[in-house]
Amino acid sequence: MDNTKLLLSYARRAVDDYEMIDEGDKIAVGVSAGKDSLALLCALAQMRRFYPKKFELIAITVDMGFEGMDFAPIKSFCEELDVEYHIVPTQISTIIFDVRKESNPCSLCAKMRRGALHTAAKELGCNKVALGHHFDDVVETFMLNLFHEGRIGCFQPVTYLSRIDLHVIRPLIYMPEKDVRYFASKVALPVISSPCPADKNTERETMKQLLHSLERENPGLRYRIFGAMQRSRIDGFKPTQRMQGGLKNYTVDENENNIESEETSND
Repeated sequence: MDNTKLLLSYARRAVDDYEMIDEGDKIAVGVSAGKDSLALLCALAQMRRFYPKKFELIAITVDMGFEGMDFAPIKSFCEELDVEYHIVPTQISTIIFDVRKESNPCSLCAKMRRGALHTAAKELGCNKVALGHHFDDVVETFMLNLFHEGRIGCFQPVTYLSRIDLHVIRPLIYMPEKDVRYFASKVALPVISSPCPADKNTERETMKQLLHSLERENPGLRYRIFGAMQRSRIDGFKPTQRMQGGLKNYTVDENENNIESEETSND
Protein backbone atom coordinates (compact mmCIF):
# COMPACT_ATOMS: atom_id res chain seq x y z
CA MET A 1 0.00 0.00 0.00
CA ASP A 2 1.49 3.37 -0.96
CA ASN A 3 2.13 6.05 1.64
CA THR A 4 -0.94 8.21 1.02
CA LYS A 5 -3.32 5.23 0.83
CA LEU A 6 -2.05 3.94 4.17
CA LEU A 7 -2.56 7.35 5.77
CA LEU A 8 -6.07 7.61 4.31
CA SER A 9 -6.90 4.08 5.45
CA TYR A 10 -6.12 4.90 9.07
CA ALA A 11 -7.91 8.25 8.99
CA ARG A 12 -10.99 7.03 7.10
CA ARG A 13 -11.49 4.12 9.50
CA ALA A 14 -11.33 6.37 12.59
CA VAL A 15 -13.59 9.01 11.02
CA ASP A 16 -16.16 6.35 10.14
CA ASP A 17 -15.94 4.42 13.43
CA TYR A 18 -16.49 7.55 15.52
CA GLU A 19 -18.66 9.55 13.09
CA MET A 20 -16.21 12.43 13.24
CA ILE A 21 -17.39 14.29 10.13
CA ASP A 22 -20.90 15.44 9.24
CA GLU A 23 -22.30 17.02 6.11
CA GLY A 24 -21.44 20.73 5.90
CA ASP A 25 -18.75 20.74 8.59
CA LYS A 26 -16.10 23.42 8.53
CA ILE A 27 -13.04 21.86 10.15
CA ALA A 28 -9.97 23.69 11.45
CA VAL A 29 -6.81 21.58 11.56
CA GLY A 30 -4.49 22.66 14.34
CA VAL A 31 -1.12 22.74 12.55
CA SER A 32 1.84 22.94 14.89
CA ALA A 33 4.25 22.39 11.96
CA GLY A 34 5.19 18.99 13.37
CA LYS A 35 4.85 15.71 11.47
CA ASP A 36 1.59 14.63 13.14
CA SER A 37 -0.48 17.72 12.37
CA LEU A 38 0.90 17.97 8.83
CA ALA A 39 0.08 14.32 8.15
CA LEU A 40 -3.44 14.94 9.46
CA LEU A 41 -3.77 17.97 7.19
CA CYS A 42 -2.75 15.82 4.20
CA ALA A 43 -5.28 13.14 5.14
CA LEU A 44 -8.22 15.50 5.49
CA ALA A 45 -7.27 17.50 2.38
CA GLN A 46 -7.36 14.25 0.39
CA MET A 47 -10.55 12.98 2.06
CA ARG A 48 -12.26 16.26 1.22
CA ARG A 49 -12.20 15.17 -2.43
CA PHE A 50 -14.04 11.86 -2.05
CA TYR A 51 -15.66 11.59 1.40
CA PRO A 52 -19.44 11.18 0.99
CA LYS A 53 -20.14 13.91 3.54
CA LYS A 54 -18.89 17.19 2.10
CA PHE A 55 -16.87 19.45 4.40
CA GLU A 56 -14.65 22.53 4.32
CA LEU A 57 -11.13 22.64 5.65
CA ILE A 58 -8.81 25.35 6.96
CA ALA A 59 -5.47 25.20 8.77
CA ILE A 60 -4.53 27.24 11.84
CA THR A 61 -1.09 27.62 13.41
CA VAL A 62 -0.81 29.13 16.87
CA ASP A 63 2.49 31.05 16.78
CA MET A 64 3.96 30.65 20.26
CA GLY A 65 6.14 33.73 19.87
CA PHE A 66 9.54 32.04 19.70
CA GLU A 67 12.07 34.17 17.84
CA GLY A 68 13.07 33.18 14.31
CA MET A 69 10.04 31.02 13.52
CA ASP A 70 9.26 31.06 9.81
CA PHE A 71 6.00 29.46 8.74
CA ALA A 72 6.46 30.25 5.04
CA PRO A 73 7.01 26.55 4.17
CA ILE A 74 3.70 25.67 5.88
CA LYS A 75 1.93 28.44 4.00
CA SER A 76 3.29 27.14 0.69
CA PHE A 77 2.30 23.60 1.60
CA CYS A 78 -1.27 24.69 2.38
CA GLU A 79 -1.41 26.46 -0.97
CA GLU A 80 -0.41 23.20 -2.67
CA LEU A 81 -3.21 21.42 -0.83
CA ASP A 82 -5.68 24.23 -1.61
CA VAL A 83 -6.28 24.81 2.11
CA GLU A 84 -6.84 28.25 3.60
CA TYR A 85 -4.10 29.00 6.15
CA HIS A 86 -4.13 31.26 9.20
CA ILE A 87 -1.41 32.12 11.72
CA VAL A 88 -2.49 33.24 15.19
CA PRO A 89 0.24 35.35 16.87
CA THR A 90 0.61 34.95 20.64
CA GLN A 91 3.12 35.62 23.40
CA ILE A 92 2.71 32.22 25.02
CA SER A 93 6.45 31.49 25.09
CA THR A 94 7.18 34.81 26.82
CA ILE A 95 4.45 34.24 29.40
CA ILE A 96 5.51 30.66 30.12
CA PHE A 97 9.29 30.99 30.18
CA ASP A 98 10.08 34.65 30.87
CA VAL A 99 7.21 35.96 33.00
CA ARG A 100 6.06 32.89 34.94
CA LYS A 101 9.34 30.94 34.60
CA GLU A 102 7.41 27.66 34.74
CA SER A 103 9.47 24.66 35.82
CA ASN A 104 6.84 22.30 34.36
CA PRO A 105 5.50 24.33 31.45
CA CYS A 106 3.73 21.73 29.30
CA SER A 107 0.30 21.68 30.94
CA LEU A 108 -0.16 25.46 31.02
CA CYS A 109 1.30 25.81 27.53
CA ALA A 110 -1.10 23.22 26.11
CA LYS A 111 -4.06 24.94 27.79
CA MET A 112 -3.10 28.33 26.37
CA ARG A 113 -2.49 26.93 22.87
CA ARG A 114 -5.84 25.15 22.91
CA GLY A 115 -7.59 28.33 23.98
CA ALA A 116 -6.00 30.34 21.16
CA LEU A 117 -6.78 27.62 18.60
CA HIS A 118 -10.41 27.20 19.67
CA THR A 119 -11.05 30.95 19.70
CA ALA A 120 -9.55 31.36 16.24
CA ALA A 121 -11.54 28.41 14.90
CA LYS A 122 -14.82 29.90 16.13
CA GLU A 123 -13.97 33.34 14.74
CA LEU A 124 -13.32 31.72 11.35
CA GLY A 125 -16.70 30.01 11.35
CA CYS A 126 -15.57 26.47 12.13
CA ASN A 127 -17.66 24.00 14.07
CA LYS A 128 -14.92 21.39 14.51
CA VAL A 129 -11.21 21.31 15.30
CA ALA A 130 -9.05 18.38 14.19
CA LEU A 131 -5.92 17.46 16.17
CA GLY A 132 -3.10 15.14 15.13
CA HIS A 133 -2.98 12.77 18.10
CA HIS A 134 -1.96 9.32 16.89
CA PHE A 135 -2.15 5.77 18.27
CA ASP A 136 0.96 6.12 20.46
CA ASP A 137 -0.38 9.38 21.93
CA VAL A 138 -3.49 7.49 23.04
CA VAL A 139 -1.52 4.80 24.86
CA GLU A 140 1.00 7.23 26.34
CA THR A 141 -1.74 9.54 27.65
CA PHE A 142 -3.56 6.60 29.25
CA MET A 143 -0.36 5.47 30.96
CA LEU A 144 0.59 8.99 32.05
CA ASN A 145 -2.81 9.42 33.71
CA LEU A 146 -2.41 6.05 35.42
CA PHE A 147 1.16 6.66 36.63
CA HIS A 148 0.98 10.34 37.59
CA GLU A 149 -2.66 10.92 38.53
CA GLY A 150 -3.81 7.47 39.63
CA ARG A 151 -6.81 7.51 37.32
CA ILE A 152 -8.05 5.56 34.33
CA GLY A 153 -8.56 8.02 31.48
CA CYS A 154 -7.49 9.52 28.19
CA PHE A 155 -8.55 12.21 25.74
CA GLN A 156 -11.63 11.26 23.72
CA PRO A 157 -11.75 10.45 19.98
CA VAL A 158 -14.51 13.07 19.74
CA THR A 159 -15.00 15.75 22.38
CA TYR A 160 -17.75 18.36 22.56
CA LEU A 161 -16.72 21.64 24.17
CA SER A 162 -20.01 23.10 25.34
CA ARG A 163 -18.49 26.37 26.57
CA ILE A 164 -17.38 27.36 23.09
CA ASP A 165 -19.68 25.07 21.06
CA LEU A 166 -16.93 23.18 19.22
CA HIS A 167 -16.28 19.50 18.56
CA VAL A 168 -12.68 18.28 18.71
CA ILE A 169 -11.89 15.26 16.53
CA ARG A 170 -8.76 13.09 16.33
CA PRO A 171 -8.72 11.17 13.03
CA LEU A 172 -5.23 9.63 13.46
CA ILE A 173 -5.92 7.63 16.65
CA TYR A 174 -5.41 4.34 14.79
CA MET A 175 -2.11 5.33 13.15
CA PRO A 176 1.12 4.34 14.97
CA GLU A 177 3.76 7.04 15.25
CA LYS A 178 6.25 5.00 13.22
CA ASP A 179 3.85 5.09 10.27
CA VAL A 180 3.37 8.84 10.66
CA ARG A 181 7.15 9.26 10.72
CA TYR A 182 7.55 7.08 7.63
CA PHE A 183 4.87 9.01 5.75
CA ALA A 184 6.45 12.35 6.70
CA SER A 185 9.85 11.28 5.40
CA LYS A 186 8.59 9.72 2.18
CA VAL A 187 6.50 12.70 1.07
CA ALA A 188 8.93 15.28 2.51
CA LEU A 189 6.47 17.12 4.75
CA PRO A 190 7.76 20.65 5.60
CA VAL A 191 8.27 19.82 9.27
CA ILE A 192 9.63 22.66 11.41
CA SER A 193 11.53 21.58 14.52
CA SER A 194 10.16 22.84 17.80
CA PRO A 195 12.31 25.55 19.41
CA CYS A 196 10.68 24.92 22.79
CA PRO A 197 13.34 24.43 25.50
CA ALA A 198 11.16 21.74 27.11
CA ASP A 199 10.96 19.67 23.92
CA LYS A 200 12.14 16.06 24.41
CA ASN A 201 12.47 16.70 28.15
CA THR A 202 8.97 15.92 29.32
CA GLU A 203 7.04 13.28 31.25
CA ARG A 204 5.53 12.17 27.93
CA GLU A 205 8.97 11.53 26.45
CA THR A 206 9.91 9.53 29.54
CA MET A 207 6.74 7.45 29.19
CA LYS A 208 7.42 6.93 25.48
CA GLN A 209 10.85 5.50 26.29
CA LEU A 210 9.41 3.31 29.06
CA LEU A 211 6.81 1.83 26.72
CA HIS A 212 9.46 1.17 24.07
CA SER A 213 11.51 -0.66 26.68
CA LEU A 214 8.56 -2.70 27.92
CA GLU A 215 7.49 -3.58 24.39
CA ARG A 216 10.87 -5.11 23.61
CA GLU A 217 10.13 -7.72 26.28
CA ASN A 218 6.36 -7.82 25.63
CA PRO A 219 5.72 -7.48 21.87
CA GLY A 220 2.32 -5.99 21.10
CA LEU A 221 1.96 -4.39 24.55
CA ARG A 222 0.69 -1.05 23.22
CA TYR A 223 -1.93 -2.78 21.10
CA ARG A 224 -3.14 -4.76 24.09
CA ILE A 225 -3.40 -1.56 26.14
CA PHE A 226 -5.34 0.09 23.32
CA GLY A 227 -7.59 -2.98 23.05
CA ALA A 228 -8.28 -2.87 26.79
CA MET A 229 -9.28 0.78 26.44
CA GLN A 230 -11.65 -0.14 23.61
CA ARG A 231 -13.27 -3.06 25.43
CA SER A 232 -13.65 -0.98 28.59
CA ARG A 233 -15.06 1.93 26.54
CA ILE A 234 -12.77 4.36 28.33
CA ASP A 235 -13.55 8.00 27.49
CA GLY A 236 -15.49 7.24 24.32
CA PHE A 237 -13.25 4.52 22.86
CA LYS A 238 -15.18 1.49 21.70
CA PRO A 239 -14.58 -2.00 20.30
CA THR A 240 -14.08 -2.15 16.52
CA GLN A 241 -13.92 -5.08 14.15
CA ARG A 242 -10.37 -4.53 12.96
CA MET A 243 -7.57 -2.09 13.62
CA GLN A 244 -4.63 -1.69 11.28
CA GLY A 245 -1.14 -1.17 12.58
CA GLY A 246 1.56 -3.37 14.05
CA LEU A 247 -0.90 -6.26 14.27
CA LYS A 248 -2.57 -7.90 11.29
CA ASN A 249 -6.22 -8.90 11.52
CA TYR A 250 -6.47 -7.31 14.97
CA THR A 251 -9.97 -7.93 16.25
CA VAL A 252 -11.84 -7.30 19.45
CA ASP A 253 -14.48 -9.84 20.41
CA GLU A 254 -16.70 -8.15 22.97
CA ASN A 255 -18.58 -11.31 23.87
CA GLU A 256 -15.47 -13.43 24.46
CA ASN A 257 -13.59 -10.45 25.91
CA ASN A 258 -10.35 -11.36 24.19
CA ILE A 259 -8.04 -10.25 21.43
CA GLU A 260 -7.14 -12.35 18.43
CA SER A 261 -4.12 -11.14 16.52
CA GLU A 262 -1.46 -12.17 14.07
CA GLU A 263 1.90 -10.42 14.26
CA THR A 264 3.15 -8.68 11.13
CA SER A 265 5.99 -6.34 10.30
CA ASN A 266 3.56 -3.74 8.88
CA ASP A 267 5.90 -2.86 5.99
